[in-house]
Amino acid sequence: MQGQVVLGQTDNAPRFSVRLHYLDSLRVLAILGVFLFHAVHPFDDVSDWTIKNAELSETVTAFLGLLFPWGMPFFFLIAGTGSWFALRRRTAGQFAIERFQRLLIPYLVGCILLSPIMLYFQWRNVALRDLWHGPFWQYVLFHRAGFSPRWFGEVGYHLWFLGFLFCFSLLGLPLFLWLKGKSGQAVLARLAGVCTRRGGILLFIIPLLLVRLGLKPFFPLEQDWGDFFYLMAMFVLGFVLYAHEGFPSAIRRDWAILVVMTIVSTVAWAYLALTDESLDLWASPRNLRDFSLWTVITINSWCWTTLMLFIGMRYLDSSNEWLRYGQEAVLPFFLLHQPVIVVIAFYVVQWQVGIPVKLLTVVLGSFIATLAIYELVIRKLGPLRTLFGMKAQPRTPDIQPLEATPLSGGGDQPSD
Repeated sequence: MQGQVVLGQTDNAPRFSVRLHYLDSLRVLAILGVFLFHAVHPFDDVSDWTIKNAELSETVTAFLGLLFPWGMPFFFLIAGTGSWFALRRRTAGQFAIERFQRLLIPYLVGCILLSPIMLYFQWRNVALRDLWHGPFWQYVLFHRAGFSPRWFGEVGYHLWFLGFLFCFSLLGLPLFLWLKGKSGQAVLARLAGVCTRRGGILLFIIPLLLVRLGLKPFFPLEQDWGDFFYLMAMFVLGFVLYAHEGFPSAIRRDWAILVVMTIVSTVAWAYLALTDESLDLWASPRNLRDFSLWTVITINSWCWTTLMLFIGMRYLDSSNEWLRYGQEAVLPFFLLHQPVIVVIAFYVVQWQVGIPVKLLTVVLGSFIATLAIYELVIRKLGPLRTLFGMKAQPRTPDIQPLEATPLSGGGDQPSD
């Protein structure tokens, strides 16, 4: 089986004998999920996204509601698994330098080259909707976040993910180095021992609840400190899950429990959301119902992410040419996709046609345009490859393993 684990002689850290292709597949699927999440945003009726259509869709809103509890947490968990594999082959200094080169530099490049495009079209869209009557320079100055991680999104829009990930990588590095050592492996072995019991993998919900419920009342806004530390917890747990063989084994064994818990928590989230007419996800929790809502969201987040890992283990553990292409394209595709969506959506939402035609045009048009820019421009030019987080020179997959970006769930694994 792909991804077989063999224990070493002196510790509990897993020795992966072959590349875990399912982590590569899940990473590519996560990027595509983020693309789709953003491409349909102009048509949902709950978010104040960069571009908005005059007519909105309850169906699109329901789709985004299904993804909301677990989409970004899953993204960060997959990125956390990549840190485990990266630190197996790098020193702490090498790890930090690589994260600087392949996370912070693309973030800064995106802020300089791509953010002004999105800001300009956002301003024009707001003006068309008669929500702003001032000049562009005043609109720019209006955007501010105070002293908080929300600045990553204010300046970089969707690139806040890279800013968060860079911070998590450096802040988590001392913990990761300790977990690799003898004392850390002993702690992981005890945790894995708990997970040998049925449903034990669900115990990781407890620290997630402590972070979520402890910080949400004080930092309720999206991408504020509450989100920052919650997503960092998911990132760290991604590392932990692959630092001991007991955790993947528990996920494989408890898949049925995860299915049931995912369904139950999804239904509970839908019920609480649909029956609360005053629902405001960015307001501080005020009562038992509010705290119950965020408890359900947190449970749903963990159950979906671990269930997706099982689906990957069971059905996606193989490689092909398309997966190798996706692995190389994933970071520049992520950087490029939202500016492309914003520009196309700005013009499409002004058409006098129904939502289905607009939606299909934005999704397909943005996907094709983003891939075209990557294939015809970014991939071909060495300097742009570096600035967009890629290796300066492409590698031939059948000669040596593909070096994935720090977003990777499967980077730095042994090749086939």
